[in-house]
Amino acid sequence: MKNLLIVVVLAVIVLGFGTCSYNGIVKLDEDTKGKWGAVQSQYQRRADLIPNLVATVKGVANFEKSTLTQVAEARAKATSVQVDASKLTPETVQRYQQAQGELSTALGRLLSITENYPDLKANENFTSLQAQLEGTENRITVARMDFNSSVQAYNSKIRSFPTNLLAGIGGFSAKGYFEAEAGAKAAPKVEF
Repeated sequence: MKNLLIVVVLAVIVLGFGTCSYNGIVKLDEDTKGKWGAVQSQYQRRADLIPNLVATVKGVANFEKSTLTQVAEARAKATSVQVDASKLTPETVQRYQQAQGELSTALGRLLSITENYPDLKANENFTSLQAQLEGTENRITVARMDFNSSVQAYNSKIRSFPTNLLAGIGGFSAKGYFEAEAGAKAAPKVEF
């Protein structure tokens, strides 16, 4: 009878630990998915601002059409790359980040040429859209940092012993991080 009681108590302890660990993993997984949604929301906000920015630039500046075409193509590519929150593998996050990086580069070129168009710099619509875009870029940075923090907590949990055993049984796998853009290690060269 005593041995049966010990076995039952141990089974309850193991079951309780397993349940708490599994629920902890699920909570972190859902938190990561929520943070991913915030990242996507900020990128969508940026994508929604771009057509207005391009239209304003078209209306004021008469410059090379290729820049506007590059922005439109990069936007189309960035919005076409969809990543399911339940499949945040390092590869899918990297593919998403690459498409968004191409859009950032195209936008940078668009905004840098405004120096040649004083009418554009003085246009209130352009100034407002540029400020909104800058604010959105800051929001994207914050959302990406929050997402990476969530991924770090999740990945740490599923890799820690003994939770890693339960994570393997439950089918939980590591999620990918946002990483620095290619070439981000080199500081920009400023010339006067």
